[in-house]
Amino acid sequence: MIVNIRWKRWLEYVGVIFFIFHFSLFISSCSDDDSGEVNEFENWVEQNDAVLSQWASNSSYQKFKSYTKDQVAVGKNSDYIYVRVVESGAGMEKPLFNDTVRVAYRLRYIPTKSYPDGYPVSETYTGDFSWKTISVANLALTNSLIDGFSTAVMNMHIGDRWIVNIPYQLGYGNPSSRDGIWDGSNLVYDIALVDFWHPGETRPPFKSRKK
Repeated sequence: MIVNIRWKRWLEYVGVIFFIFHFSLFISSCSDDDSGEVNEFENWVEQNDAVLSQWASNSSYQKFKSYTKDQVAVGKNSDYIYVRVVESGAGMEKPLFNDTVRVAYRLRYIPTKSYPDGYPVSETYTGDFSWKTISVANLALTNSLIDGFSTAVMNMHIGDRWIVNIPYQLGYGNPSSRDGIWDGSNLVYDIALVDFWHPGETRPPFKSRKK
């Protein structure tokens, strides 16, 4: 009888040790996963600096110097935006600095492990892009817009759609000058220029051509 009681207690002891061991492994695993999520955005400014170097060395991009920079000097990598043309519009005229533009856009950060297309920040439309269903924003090209965005649209024609990579130096800076934008964040815009007009001109409200 005494032997059976001791044997039972020994099994209970082994069971407790077994539970503690596996529970500690579970906690360790969760800790590793959590640290992985955090590490994805650690050294964020350095990550963005590295991506800028990649943009600058990629010959497939068209690059445009910020309109606020000396257009004669070569300048730094951060003086330029880096563009991939998705669609080309018609016409020769481009928006001027004091014009108003009608654009559809989607803004993301640089790609990361969990967000291969970039962490989404803001957009004027949802779902896949379509000229027939997009929603737009009317924006005055004044000092209220970041240099990189204004530089992009002032080089576009109506009907153009560009992927525009903007260094944080031409965006919201480090530290960020806008609430909700992370410090030192390069910006990746998908911009479609729908229309633009000069001061004194007007346009009717935009209506998407939904089927």
